[in-house]
Amino acid sequence: MVTLDQVKLLETKVEKAIGYVEKVSGENAELRGRLESYQKRIDELEILVQTFREDQSRIEDGILSTLDRLNQFEDAIERSLGIKGRDKERKSPKAASPAAAPEPDAPSLAGDLPEPDTGPDGAEPGEPSKDGGELDIF
Repeated sequence: MVTLDQVKLLETKVEKAIGYVEKVSGENAELRGRLESYQKRIDELEILVQTFREDQSRIEDGILSTLDRLNQFEDAIERSLGIKGRDKERKSPKAASPAAAPEPDAPSLAGDLPEPDTGPDGAEPGEPSKDGGELDIF
């Protein structure tokens, strides 16, 4: 036969089990809420990373395009200086007259760029620069 003490003991154990289940259920709900919050943040960060990747790709394309244009500009300057340098070599110093010299403001042969009076290192146009002929862009 079941005694009253056994029933009270069973009742106590059931109450403890219910309390434990309620505690674990509360922790589970809290963890699910944190998981949902973290998942939202992960989604936001993934969008941000994708945006950064796209921006980085556009920046790289812009840099490459600018470098290509700079190379074209350098090539045009080198061609212009090379052509003018050869023209000076062909003419003798006695044959060259101030009237035959091109005007400093006249467009150059390399894309209608005005010719500077002197280069960035003080060299005359058509003369090799002191730094080996390379443009210093930085």
